[in-house]
Amino acid sequence: MQKFFQLLLFISIYSVLIFPQKLNIKSLRVYSDSETSFPILTPLEEHNKKLGIEFDIDSDVLPNMNIIFRYCDNNWIPYDNIFLANYGKNIEYDLDFEILPFTCEDARYHYKGFFPNENEFVDFPFSGKWMFYITDVQDTTKVYGSGKFYVVYNEVKMDVNFKKEMLEEKSYSPLEIGRIINLTLSFNLPEELYPNFVDHVEIVQNKRISSPIIVDRTFNTNTRQYSWDADRRFTFTARDIYPGNEYRQTDIRDINKFNSKDVNAQFSGFEMSRFFRLGRRDLNGSYLLTNYKNDFATYLNVNFRIKPPEEFLEDIFLVGSFNNWQLGEQYKLEKNGGVFAKTIQLKRGIYDYQFVTGYMDNGLIKDENWIYLEGNFWETSNEYHIFLYYKDPNYGGYDRIIGFKKVLSR
Repeated sequence: MQKFFQLLLFISIYSVLIFPQKLNIKSLRVYSDSETSFPILTPLEEHNKKLGIEFDIDSDVLPNMNIIFRYCDNNWIPYDNIFLANYGKNIEYDLDFEILPFTCEDARYHYKGFFPNENEFVDFPFSGKWMFYITDVQDTTKVYGSGKFYVVYNEVKMDVNFKKEMLEEKSYSPLEIGRIINLTLSFNLPEELYPNFVDHVEIVQNKRISSPIIVDRTFNTNTRQYSWDADRRFTFTARDIYPGNEYRQTDIRDINKFNSKDVNAQFSGFEMSRFFRLGRRDLNGSYLLTNYKNDFATYLNVNFRIKPPEEFLEDIFLVGSFNNWQLGEQYKLEKNGGVFAKTIQLKRGIYDYQFVTGYMDNGLIKDENWIYLEGNFWETSNEYHIFLYYKDPNYGGYDRIIGFKKVLSR
């Protein structure tokens, strides 16, 4: 009997080595409060929510995974510092998975977890940027997926002022291009903090975490300005922020309308420029999936198509909640006649997205323009998440968030 089990073990190890098992993470989401919310924890607030992490897995076998949490600097680079590593409280071990309905194609397992959890294996003691890494249990260098979130111990009360204005000292046509928002942040620094360590402000519009608006205290420009009264009063100003338009949406939940594996993002026809048309209210850059327990919560091949104006000569890129609003060559649309198209795999749900223009140059996207095909309206409803950074000298120095405020523009 012992030899029999040894043979089974040998066959299992041999099959894994010779025939590697596929393992892909899909529909990875990180949020707080609700599935469409911004990923931020505010432990000092009365109604602080937990961090939700959720994803599907396409795998032939039940995965063995951990989630490792790392505290990061201002550039999302994890600190290589024993004082900031949070050892002993930074790993969720041996994740529990649910089996998806057999009707769900292209994925087999589902994970859903909230942190800090009841086991108290994970906590977040430092205020700032954090990342999590989904790794193999035996080999933590094997990372299957990752995500970003914020933890803020809010210490500074900040006042924010919005002004809807027109671009100054610039020529532009048509009129819609000149609509901008000027944002001013003011605060008094508490006595226990030192003015020289106040560093910069970051403004994240909706879910565009990877491309924040930055106002640095080390230099002023016409559009990014900083002032200090040499005591405890600070002001940061970001000018010429384009409000943009409400995002486009594809809603592929209806199994009667979208009843095949290959579907169009919009049920019929292709899309056009929305430069002169205000869109409908959106999810502020999020997406909402069909419940993973639903028999019809499967994956579809979704074709996005747009026909730009006749004189259009640049490239078009697809960005949205499904790729964390990051421009990339892999999301460049292909031109066929006068129509640009791109097909990606998405799970049934509602997704915010838009088209960005630019052109490829030696692997880089140049002259990106977020409003040429989408429009620019003061009436657009956007969330702005504003973070105040402080160069804390403790523990060898680290980027600490000491202030946060969320504002909504309408």
